Amino acid sequence: MHPQLIFSIALTSKLPMVMNVTTMTVLEVGVLIWSIPLEERSRAVGFVFGGLSVGSVMGLLLAPPLIQNLGWESVFYLFGLLGIAWFLGFQVLEGGEKQLNPKSLSSPDTLTNSWKTSLTELNGSLKDVPWKAFFQNRAVWAMIYAHFCGSWGHYNCLSWLPTFFSEELNLNLTEAAWVSILPPLASIFVTGLAAQLADNLISRGVETTVVRKICQSIAFLSPAICMTLSSLDLGLPPWEIVGILTAGLALSSFALSGLYCTHQDMSPEYASILLGITNTVGAVPGIVGVALTGYLLDLTHSWSISLFAPSIFFYVTGTMVWLVFASSKPQSFSEHN
Repeated sequence: MHPQLIFSIALTSKLPMVMNVTTMTVLEVGVLIWSIPLEERSRAVGFVFGGLSVGSVMGLLLAPPLIQNLGWESVFYLFGLLGIAWFLGFQVLEGGEKQLNPKSLSSPDTLTNSWKTSLTELNGSLKDVPWKAFFQNRAVWAMIYAHFCGSWGHYNCLSWLPTFFSEELNLNLTEAAWVSILPPLASIFVTGLAAQLADNLISRGVETTVVRKICQSIAFLSPAICMTLSSLDLGLPPWEIVGILTAGLALSSFALSGLYCTHQDMSPEYASILLGITNTVGAVPGIVGVALTGYLLDLTHSWSISLFAPSIFFYVTGTMVWLVFASSKPQSFSEHN
């Protein structure tokens, strides 16, 4: 198998590990809001969502040796089994001794009735959700667009930066592999710093909306500036461009103390549903954006036009929309308003 293909599969194969964490965080939002005070919320959310960066690093480290020694299928088997193990472990933790009761596990009728009851309760609860109120709220639309913009830059960089490093900066396969680990690795540290800063500002009396707007603006404008510098012909050596892009993408982790906390700030009762809505829209760039970037690259042979320009556009417009319409004040559909 061609080395470049192996590397591409390795990059793609870490997504199952990332998706496991993403799915969990939607659920955890509903738990965090009731147990974590406002002045500690950024650190709690950053800790949970920080698993995205940890999963990215682990995936990049584990995938290449697995592919070379056991074949590309082994990566999907391993990460799939990890997902199953997480699910089973979560069921045990949530259900406690009841889930471990051999009698209940050995009775198909009991399990079937349990699932039917859960589905019935879920269906009833969804009918009470104020969907119309969500989509009539400007702050919700600001979150939706911000999530879309952030995901556009994230998914495209995740998919195309390794190729950019290899083809445009002339890094060899080994160098490109290690360089690809730098942004998520740096994000782990930035996430902690951003969360601490946000919580400190809130505890000192700074309005929550102001803190969220500051953090999200940093998360959008930092990669936009760094991508602009990287796309210009400034004569910078390859490793300086790598450093600039790494810094920009790492600072985008400020979003964990901005956008990703706003769902809970706006509506404790419906935080999980709001995150589900914005997260669904945020998945679209992973489908459309990555393919469009490849199409533009084939058409223009320009990384500036195909990769950087669209991401910069969404980062800048996302900042503008966020500053104008975003709010962390409890909204009318929240029982805490």
